Amino acid sequence: MQAPFLSTVLVALLAVAACSPPQGAKTEPEPQAESVSTPGTLEEFQLPSGNIGCVYIPAGGSAVYRSPDSRAELQCDRIAPTYVRIILSETGPAVLHEDVSEAPCCGGETVAYGARWSRGPFTCESAEAGLTCSNAGGGRLLLSRERMETQ
Repeated sequence: MQAPFLSTVLVALLAVAACSPPQGAKTEPEPQAESVSTPGTLEEFQLPSGNIGCVYIPAGGSAVYRSPDSRAELQCDRIAPTYVRIILSETGPAVLHEDVSEAPCCGGETVAYGARWSRGPFTCESAEAGLTCSNAGGGRLLLSRERMETQ
């Protein structure tokens, strides 16, 4: 019974040897997958109340997140009275999300009331009445304790 087993092992070893390049022969390196570099980092800011905050994602994304179309994106969250998120893309209207699975708000630099924050295609105005942001294409969001508007 050992003879068929030894024959099988011998055939397998010969097959491996036949497929191996001769000793000293140059072999081509296997092609490596191109690494995808991400050009930017996420940037956070919040209003003085700590109830409203945004995350800016630059065009091309970052190491941890990339927008679905790889364009710049602004995600603004409001904690109270209910947690909501409005996403404003580089172009087009803002989109309201009322069912947010994770609630990481708020962090980053504090933008004082009356001050303006601007990156890429986005400009935001901080006020005691809330946060208003717009994109270069005319999309707009407004977040406050009392209101949440998209355009």
